[in-house]
Amino acid sequence: MKILIFQHLACETAGIFTELWQGHGHTLDVIALDEGDTIPALDPYDLLAVMGGPMDVWQEEEHPWLIPEKAAIKHWVQTLNRPYFGICLGHQLLAVALGGEARPMAMPEVGLTQISQTGAGRADALFDGLPEAMTTLQWHGVEVTKLPPEAVVLATNSACAVQAMRVGRQAYGVQYHLEILPSTVADWHAIPAYRTALHAAIGAEAAHKLQADVTPHLPAFRSVAVQISAGLTALMAADLQRRVACNREASGEDI
Repeated sequence: MKILIFQHLACETAGIFTELWQGHGHTLDVIALDEGDTIPALDPYDLLAVMGGPMDVWQEEEHPWLIPEKAAIKHWVQTLNRPYFGICLGHQLLAVALGGEARPMAMPEVGLTQISQTGAGRADALFDGLPEAMTTLQWHGVEVTKLPPEAVVLATNSACAVQAMRVGRQAYGVQYHLEILPSTVADWHAIPAYRTALHAAIGAEAAHKLQADVTPHLPAFRSVAVQISAGLTALMAADLQRRVACNREASGEDI
């Protein structure tokens, strides 16, 4: 399969999913929007994955590429109706591109936090089998405050009501970071905006301990990422089969 990745900052990559997707034999094309890369034609791709970043979804004047990015996400989900996976900013962009809203939180959610699956999450094909309560790594000061049409909440907590959602059949967004690698916390701590949010949320002492606190959770984070990656691969395969059948039916071929 071919996966298109929208990236907004050099150190906010697909992380562990790069390894997992390449291990599944998929081809990855990374578009660095903040560096001036243009969005290619979408039709050749089977999955659109949108990563995080320090910018906010409404900062179109500062980051004009957000405008075509939102248009591409809307076209991908509503017109092409293909699998989508967004993390953090990519989760928020999914919401606003399809008619929802994202607004600043009263207090940023940064560090290790607990989330719980909803009933819809426990029944979802991608989330089925994940722990009902999970420790996650969070690093955000904006949250989805209004769901787009046809969206359901898959995971939640007291700080942020929409921790994960599905829009329609196969567009997913998660507010927390499933993609992290052993180097992720140190890489993000080096970014001034991220470091400021971290210190404001948990204090300087806890911020300096965060790398050590995250390390014991890395195997569990990887296990969740492995399941999500496998689920997305199955979703892509099923969607491709659906598209082939539709094309055959439209052309009058026997299926």
